[in-house]
Amino acid sequence: MAMTRNDLLPIGALAKRTGLAVSAIRFYEKKGLIESLRSPGNQRRFLRSDIRRLSFILIAQKLGLNLDEIERELAKLPQGRTPTLRDWQKISQSMRAMLDAKIELLHRTRNKLDQCIGCGCLSLEKCALYNKDDRASAMGAGPRFVLD
Repeated sequence: MAMTRNDLLPIGALAKRTGLAVSAIRFYEKKGLIESLRSPGNQRRFLRSDIRRLSFILIAQKLGLNLDEIERELAKLPQGRTPTLRDWQKISQSMRAMLDAKIELLHRTRNKLDQCIGCGCLSLEKCALYNKDDRASAMGAGPRFVLD
């Protein structure tokens, strides 16, 4: 299937559609997370599907993924063509365990935050109840009741 001019977006239109600054789009392009094509006048043109790539980047960052992790996930998508549903499902499957672990950590944190998080501080009166004799220290440093 031949690509038409309507399949390509100038960087300003991509910025408007995604809510990203043009400088951010250039940054992601420089990092190799998206690729531009060049018009005969050497202007950047992006596939319409790059809207979804950039949306994925924004969501992944909100989920706490760093750019290296995002790059590894996006590398699973084809360059130069619109990813299919199957392409996106591959990323979804590979991220599912990581997301489940983050959700579990958030649940544990929410449920323990108003109680003892297992830091071993022994400075609160409640620590005598939740962390008697600093038993959390035997589990290692840091907030053990939340992390374990």
